[in-house]
Amino acid sequence: MIQFVNVSKIYNNKVVALRDINIKIEKGEFVFLIGSSGAGKSTFVRLIFKEEEPSRGQILIANRSINRLKKKDVSILRRNIGVVFQDYSLLNDRSVYDNVAFALEVMEYPGKIIRQRVPEVLEMVGLAGKADCLPTQLSGGEQQRAAIARAIVNGPQILLADEPTGNLDPDTAWGIMEILNDINRRGTTVIMATHAVDIVNKMRKRLIALERGEVVRDEERGVYKDEV
Repeated sequence: MIQFVNVSKIYNNKVVALRDINIKIEKGEFVFLIGSSGAGKSTFVRLIFKEEEPSRGQILIANRSINRLKKKDVSILRRNIGVVFQDYSLLNDRSVYDNVAFALEVMEYPGKIIRQRVPEVLEMVGLAGKADCLPTQLSGGEQQRAAIARAIVNGPQILLADEPTGNLDPDTAWGIMEILNDINRRGTTVIMATHAVDIVNKMRKRLIALERGEVVRDEERGVYKDEV
């Protein structure tokens, strides 16, 4: 599904974010990406979404290199990748329904599909009764649920989550993790960058640990050790 082949990312200020990464993530896996701040987690995620370009190496998705995609092909790639951020990134002047629908509108889905799909995903994330609310009327956990609904409304094959529980209290964070786990069980590949020790240690998913831009551990049922 996703493969990094000798991938390095070096920024213009000479900072090495990733160095010679060789990783293969299979379809349907749930992967925790851990490491201290600055270890390269966010860069790893942004490279998959083509928000960043590698300095060296190849990134393949579904056995196809994404290094030199044309603009129209980048759009097609991103239709198959949902992204969830720590800060929710919702449109505060639009209702929850409209925030989720917007993700389909920009992809020019017909209105009939939008009217069918949006209520389905709001039900899936537990927000069926909040469709008409503005984001400012929701709790942090509810805003993140809305952000997840927006990310998965078009049925992406890959879901990238960059610190999705970072701003949430422990109980709310577990609710978000139950949703992500359910999405994964439905067949979506989930890659989650996180510092959440308790979540990683309890869920025991595949764990990739980065340190100074290098992979220092890759374990099938990994737990935190000395990483912070």
